[in-house]
Amino acid sequence: MTAWTPEEQSLFSETYSLVLTAGDTDGPGVEIGMAVVDGELYVRAYRGVRSRWYQAARTHGHGTIQVGGGSRPVLLTTGDLQPPAGLDAAFRGKYGAVADALVASPQARAATIRIDPAP
Repeated sequence: MTAWTPEEQSLFSETYSLVLTAGDTDGPGVEIGMAVVDGELYVRAYRGVRSRWYQAARTHGHGTIQVGGGSRPVLLTTGDLQPPAGLDAAFRGKYGAVADALVASPQARAATIRIDPAP
């Protein structure tokens, strides 16, 4: 599997949000906060697994992210994903109290998506 470069990881850490589009659509996508743990990129749907964009990510398994003025095809891992131990702390460290919607509810935790660069 392809890994994020150190430059991309820095961009993700320094940028407030990304725009995720699931599937092959040219739709507007959803703007969402992100966190990097152990070199891997994660997002969460604060409304849980019933969220429309989470369902699209789960159905398609791939899409596009836009961040820092660039666009990149990605693979989207959902379902039985086991988030890393430091993910909640990474969201809190980046977003402060705003992150509570992403880390405090079981619904958001269940709707974690790992985003990997497409080969």
